[in-house]
Amino acid sequence: MPCPLRALSGIPCPTCFLTRSTSLALQGDFTSSLQLHSFGPLTAGALVAWSLWSFQQQRLLPQQLPAWPLAAMGSGLVTYWAVRLGLYLGLGWQTFPDLPVHG
Repeated sequence: MPCPLRALSGIPCPTCFLTRSTSLALQGDFTSSLQLHSFGPLTAGALVAWSLWSFQQQRLLPQQLPAWPLAAMGSGLVTYWAVRLGLYLGLGWQTFPDLPVHG
């Protein structure tokens, strides 16, 4: 399923390329993962930690899950996207892998 924001505006959303980046990080290809999205390895680590925590508690949603990590990750993701978008639109840098060079 394509990204709705990108389909409507041509601008990738904050999570565009994150799934592929996370998948590459889980396979150990951190260089390619970071080229797609800097949050890929971080997301992969969070998924591994979540899985271990869930297995330990024998629950899909671990009890006593603090809200601050999710808020911090969300804020960081939006900030990263804004910087990436600014560099792409403002300076013409190739910050998104499969978009044409802009500028």
